[in-house]
Amino acid sequence: MPPCPVRPQSGPAPIHSVPQHDHRWPVLRIERPRRAETLDPTSDKGELRYRQNHVIQNPEIEDAGHTRSTMNHMPAHLSIAALKFLRGLKRNNDRIWFEERREIYERELKAPMLAIIGEVNEAMLAFAPQHIRPPQKAMMRIYRDIRFSKDKRPYKVHAAAWWSRAGLEKTSGGGFYFDVNPTEITVAAGVYMPEREQLLAIRRHLAHAGAGRHAEYRNLLAAPRLRKLMLPIDGQPLTRAPKGFLPDDPAIDLVLCRQWGVTSTLPAEHATRPSLVGEILERFRVAAPIVDLLNEPLTGARKRPMF
Repeated sequence: MPPCPVRPQSGPAPIHSVPQHDHRWPVLRIERPRRAETLDPTSDKGELRYRQNHVIQNPEIEDAGHTRSTMNHMPAHLSIAALKFLRGLKRNNDRIWFEERREIYERELKAPMLAIIGEVNEAMLAFAPQHIRPPQKAMMRIYRDIRFSKDKRPYKVHAAAWWSRAGLEKTSGGGFYFDVNPTEITVAAGVYMPEREQLLAIRRHLAHAGAGRHAEYRNLLAAPRLRKLMLPIDGQPLTRAPKGFLPDDPAIDLVLCRQWGVTSTLPAEHATRPSLVGEILERFRVAAPIVDLLNEPLTGARKRPMF
């Protein structure tokens, strides 16, 4: 492109007097937009991205745990058709019956469960942010593992979700649990069937000869609000002190346990009410300190000498 003529300061000038500067146009550096990264929410990388983008860094989330976009719509809950499906599955637990009604399962049970988990996630930001998980990973599969079981029924007769702690997703650390079956709802929190190393770590954490956290754990269980809503789970205790622990330890009743936590049940009809998410969260909130205490020896948080 030829250079642009430059008008002189005063008076016209012959065209031959116009300075012939080497005019070069600036080079525009155009960056192509990055292609949106599609992640499987059920993968480990997808779960981390969900925590970072969809929940933890979401400016729409309020302190109370609700988003502006959800303030004006009815909270997620199940339908009567969902409970009817679960009752039918209990009577007809076979693949042919299920496949003929897969659309009902997807529409009436799976989709609402994912919505319930999403709303619980938003509220958990205020009291259990390390337990927020993508709904697809928090929801448990309806298929039973029958490889080594004499019971060959292919499906579970309940829909369930488990909120494990970040870093303990593939183990048995403390977390929050919810399920609904044809007759009742279960809302629970704690450590269930921990691995051998975790079992030892929690026992040492509670034992008087170890970290001595048994008194704090008992105080949490005795809190009036918690006792009103939930009860201690069956710890499946041993009959004698495990190796390395004294039989007369003040915390021996807790050391004998093989799992710790609290649970509550509600009639199945509560799953069809708009108050369902609120009832779940009410119990999760009061149980959160117990889950945190049980997870401390498993995550390295608040370390104390054990002996």
